[in-house]
Amino acid sequence: MALENAPDSLIEIDTSQIPHDKFGDAVRYGRSLMMNTAYYIGPNGINGKYLGNKMNCTNCHQEAGTKLYSFNLIGSHSDYPQYRAREGKILSLAERVNNCVMRPHSGKPLPLDSKEMIAFLSYLKWINSFAPKGDQFKGQKNLQVKFPAVAASPERGAALFAEHCARCHGANGEGVMTANNITYQYPPLWGSNGYQPGSSMHRVIKQAQWLKANMPQDKATWDKPFLKDEEALDLAAFINDDRIHQRPGVTSFDYPVISEKAIDYSIAPFIDSFPAMQHKYGPFQPIIDHYKKKGWKAVY
Repeated sequence: MALENAPDSLIEIDTSQIPHDKFGDAVRYGRSLMMNTAYYIGPNGINGKYLGNKMNCTNCHQEAGTKLYSFNLIGSHSDYPQYRAREGKILSLAERVNNCVMRPHSGKPLPLDSKEMIAFLSYLKWINSFAPKGDQFKGQKNLQVKFPAVAASPERGAALFAEHCARCHGANGEGVMTANNITYQYPPLWGSNGYQPGSSMHRVIKQAQWLKANMPQDKATWDKPFLKDEEALDLAAFINDDRIHQRPGVTSFDYPVISEKAIDYSIAPFIDSFPAMQHKYGPFQPIIDHYKKKGWKAVY
């Protein structure tokens, strides 16, 4: 195992090292669930119908959660239980897995003792064995973006989408379904089958950080991003413009402690006096500066 990885070295996961025993069987199934979530537990799932849409975990947590700077999950087994501001309480890793099932996937929670939940947890435990112990490693978090002095522009983002994204995700962001109609070759970015409002990808800063390292998929790498920071923010602003793009309806937006709300989470109430549109699109630096002056923590 790659336990000797220093925090600044690149972690590589060697799936040939998955053990050939009962635990290894669970790990392999967990990895398959990450890669082909809809096939197993989607609306037409062969092992249960838990997801409300046909996307896969790996659409956001790329390479089954092992790709650097892509909502990487290698450290998650060590990170939980942890406090989550969105819920305002400490969550177990199983509860966090179900958060993703219920929110981005608009589904219903997996039973905690189900074969699928055990497989997810086994896989996350196994990939965690490659992480350096007690240290944050390169690629664990998404790339940071620098904030321009102006708000992110959905209008500029629309032009970027047409130029770089529509060829895979469709002109209307509808995605491209596989021939068997079980899942997507390229996932939808909005619409009734897209991720929910309030999901991490629905936050402009959070999505821009992800886009910078990963999109377009045939042009960008974490060490050689294709999009400029302001372009990533503009593109995220267009994709997440709820004035023109429908999303699944939700009734709860959480964050019971208002002071813990991420600055790009645009659902009121806020601890500050900045308008919802500025929380959504920026400019973000004035918000950050205000929080610093007040001695508040700016989360983004």
